[in-house]
Amino acid sequence: MPSTTRQALLQALSAAGGAYISGQQLAGQLGVSRAAVHKAAAALTAQGYALEAVSRRGYRLLGGDPFCAEAVGPYPAPVQVYDTLESSNRTAKLLALDGAPHGTLVLTAHQSAGRGRLGRVFESPAGKGVYLSVLLRPVVPAASAQTATIGAAVAVCRAVQELCGLELGIKWVNDLYYQGKKVCGILTEAGTDLESGRLEWLVVGIGLNLTATAADWPPELAEKAGSLYPGGPAPVSRAALAGAIARQLLALCPAFDCLDEYRARCFVPGHWVTVCTGTETYAAKALAIDEEGRLVVQRENGRPQALRCGEVTTRPARTE
Repeated sequence: MPSTTRQALLQALSAAGGAYISGQQLAGQLGVSRAAVHKAAAALTAQGYALEAVSRRGYRLLGGDPFCAEAVGPYPAPVQVYDTLESSNRTAKLLALDGAPHGTLVLTAHQSAGRGRLGRVFESPAGKGVYLSVLLRPVVPAASAQTATIGAAVAVCRAVQELCGLELGIKWVNDLYYQGKKVCGILTEAGTDLESGRLEWLVVGIGLNLTATAADWPPELAEKAGSLYPGGPAPVSRAALAGAIARQLLALCPAFDCLDEYRARCFVPGHWVTVCTGTETYAAKALAIDEEGRLVVQRENGRPQALRCGEVTTRPARTE
């Protein structure tokens, strides 16, 4: 059965706003047989949509958590949907090397080897989070790669606010928090033309915890990690939220002109933090985020310095 029939049926039922539409009416509207409507409805149900079929009344859409390309919504680039992947970033990078176009979206229900920054594992409970990677091909210098991470953080915040009505906070540089717990991580990876010094591609990976609970994570993460809707249900499907995030990110690319919004959402400046650079760990006061997206910190009795990368953890308040 062509996916266009499923998509047309989904659009028709969505437009009905929960009202019934008869099979005969749908067949006429879609230009297919009633048997084709029945098959399309069964296919949508298998994809996670909650459809109701009542004799002499027809079909209506009740919601559900559909996980398919159609549920992403209108999107200007290819959408690849998988039940499980080793890592959405790994798949997106392979697609980048194979010439996939700007905006290609990779979406998976589960990652068996999800990765975070600094080589960490990103836990991805099956069916309980939004795990996606977007391939970008901006014509910008390689040094601009970090601006994509800043743009991704803002894109997630905007999409969650739009579809869920929730406000997220940003912990420099790539973690998003809700009610004091980390709910989202971002990993940006790049391919560079060594001769020109320009980016050939960027892959922005985003993992957002939607309905996972403490039981879904290892003990060492259970107190730190959180979800938007622990235990569910969520008011939005994973695919629809992924589509909204990806569209927001594409709208910001290539300028990623959202630093002021990033600053407003970032809760780190003004706090004492522990800074880990990989070579040393020290306490400092976070002062601000500069025009390049770097975190400006000041050690005790030291001069301010700007961090382009590293890990920071907020510390308890202290008297200066």
